[in-house]
Amino acid sequence: MTILNSENSLVLIIDVQEKLLNAVFNKHSLERRACIMAKAASILEIPIIVTEQYPKGLGSTIPGIKDVLSEETQYFEKTAFSAIDNEEILEAVRNSNKKQVILYGIETHICVSQTAAALCELGYEVFVVCDACGSRTEFEYSAGLSRMKDNGVHVVTTEIALFEWLKGAKNPKFKEVQSLIK
Repeated sequence: MTILNSENSLVLIIDVQEKLLNAVFNKHSLERRACIMAKAASILEIPIIVTEQYPKGLGSTIPGIKDVLSEETQYFEKTAFSAIDNEEILEAVRNSNKKQVILYGIETHICVSQTAAALCELGYEVFVVCDACGSRTEFEYSAGLSRMKDNGVHVVTTEIALFEWLKGAKNPKFKEVQSLIK
């Protein structure tokens, strides 16, 4: 079993943009969980990369995420479905010097799945936060998760990720992170 390690983690938020969010079947739960993950990663000082699929047409990252991210957060526009097909994003992932990539976003079966497959191919340990992902239909969402699992991606929930990052109640940021899910 592989456990997340906050010191070896990089968060990659895939296309959580207004127009895409409004089209997914699980809009409200995805939005809540995506914001919790972003806030927790910020609290724990885990580096974050944000992608935006064609922001001119689909808008930018939702305010609930943007508002909790640090100035160090890197934002990238993309048009390819796999974020890793963008050379700048691939370079940012490599430059992070992290082995574990935690990703979530929209759409599970397209951009998230293709990015996860590319990262696995490059030798990263990839974790997808299933309750912070979404697709237009539940069927496509489930198929995307199944495909990623077949490709060796670890499927986790927001709470699994948070508590694996924390390791225990003696973590100095425990109460602050725990308060995000209470």
